[in-house]
Amino acid sequence: MSATNLIGLSRDELTDALSSLGEKPFRAKQLWHWIYHRGERDFAAMTSLGGPLREKLAAAHSIRLPEIAVEQKSKDGTRKWLLRTEDKNEVEAVFIPEEDRGALCLSSQVGCTLACTFCHTGTQKLVRNLSAAEIVGQVMVARDSYGEWPSPNDGRMLSNIVMMGMGEPLFNYDNVAKALHIIMDGDGLSISKRRITLSTSGVVPMIERVGAELGVGLAISLHAVRDELRDELVPINRKYPIAELLAACRNYPTASNARRITFEYVMLKGVNDSEADARELARLLKDIPAKINLIPFNKWPGAGYDCSTAPKIKRFSQTLNELGLTAPIRVPRGRDIMAACGQLKSASERARDKKDIGEFETLTGGR
Repeated sequence: MSATNLIGLSRDELTDALSSLGEKPFRAKQLWHWIYHRGERDFAAMTSLGGPLREKLAAAHSIRLPEIAVEQKSKDGTRKWLLRTEDKNEVEAVFIPEEDRGALCLSSQVGCTLACTFCHTGTQKLVRNLSAAEIVGQVMVARDSYGEWPSPNDGRMLSNIVMMGMGEPLFNYDNVAKALHIIMDGDGLSISKRRITLSTSGVVPMIERVGAELGVGLAISLHAVRDELRDELVPINRKYPIAELLAACRNYPTASNARRITFEYVMLKGVNDSEADARELARLLKDIPAKINLIPFNKWPGAGYDCSTAPKIKRFSQTLNELGLTAPIRVPRGRDIMAACGQLKSASERARDKKDIGEFETLTGGR
């Protein structure tokens, strides 16, 4: 398309685009409000802009979001969008609702380079990074779906953002940072940095920069307490081993008891779920403001792992609690629409998952 997409432009870039049309800088603020606060994509409807400007904008620019290829809703309320980009690649965004709020999980890349052996997404080759427009576009598609325009100040369902979808966000830092600045801007989408979490598998040199430049919450895909095992599960560990990763976490600029770093730990039967593993995890994190999310493994065809049993996960959580750490068990969400970490299952596995979900809901009270 010849028309320049305005989605994903920074405030300065939007000002420059209007300047090239002979317009004053204040017009950029008005246009920003229409796009990101009101969610308007038709220039003709932007009534605070003069007719000649609307015509110039329509001739030179457009406001385009990723195309919804498939939208699915789980029986538990989870919603998943398969989004198609303009070059016909596809990524997923997932919304996980709670009673009065919810978290929108965004992708940062088409595919992934990390090759984590327990992750189905990691079996896909990296195609390319997503642009800032494609990342912001995921939020706007979700806002469209829930009718949350104009951008509400409170009571919104789409209250939190987690960069935990396809890809490693810190391998696409510039576009992710640009998108998050747009998402956090108070005159538009206005999602506070305190409600945004970025998850990384451990790109150590970038972690301090995330805290200093973005100030968002940090989540670490840890999954093991020994380097030899984490080398296998999360191969980036071979470059940035556990000691270096945890040192970066200790120095994370916004970490505090009020804003703890989340450590994600997928529970793999007979691999990382022993009492000794739990105690070593507590030892490793003893001087870091930490919360541990215990994640039941989502089985997928060809996976070489099984999920730890519900009693085993409960005991792991209890051990961490006894040692002074918060370690909730995450109830799998959206498995019936394959929205649980993007993992596919056969019919027989789906039936077994249904039994497991019941056990985990009993342990956690359905939370």
